[in-house]
Amino acid sequence: MERRTRARGEAHSRDRDRDPAGRARNARPRDAAGRPLPHDAEGVERLPEDLVRTAEETVTHAQQLLDAGRPFHAHEVLEAAWKSADDGTRELWRALAQLAVGLTHAQRGNARGAVALLRRGADGVERWVGEPPAGLDLPGLVRHAADVAGRIEAGGTGAVAPGELRPRLRRD
Repeated sequence: MERRTRARGEAHSRDRDRDPAGRARNARPRDAAGRPLPHDAEGVERLPEDLVRTAEETVTHAQQLLDAGRPFHAHEVLEAAWKSADDGTRELWRALAQLAVGLTHAQRGNARGAVALLRRGADGVERWVGEPPAGLDLPGLVRHAADVAGRIEAGGTGAVAPGELRPRLRRD
């Protein structure tokens, strides 16, 4: 029994793309909604995981991706900002990335995941204190996330039109 488990575990770890420290890498190609594709498939272009941008560049690119209906890819942009941020803004970028993941779940039809991540992200944005970088509209993002999460919870992901999964990141 122990031998079978170990063999299965070893095969499993060989199949997964890991960096030298054992952390998962996201090397599999993805479709426009961020769903993984087979390793030999052609997916949409992805960003390098170690990309460092200014807050302004990050928000601009994330907004372009949201406007194009690609919240998963906006999440990747926001996640890169989170991973490279200083202690002063790290939690804000993390919360923004969670909002984008919530939108991704909604787009994919996963109501439970959408509600959980939208609420978690909104809570993180709401808790953040300070002047928002790059003109972010934090109160507007919290309202948007709460509205979308509430409607999905009440009526499923079909209760939200695709255009409603494209929030405005900045104050107009």
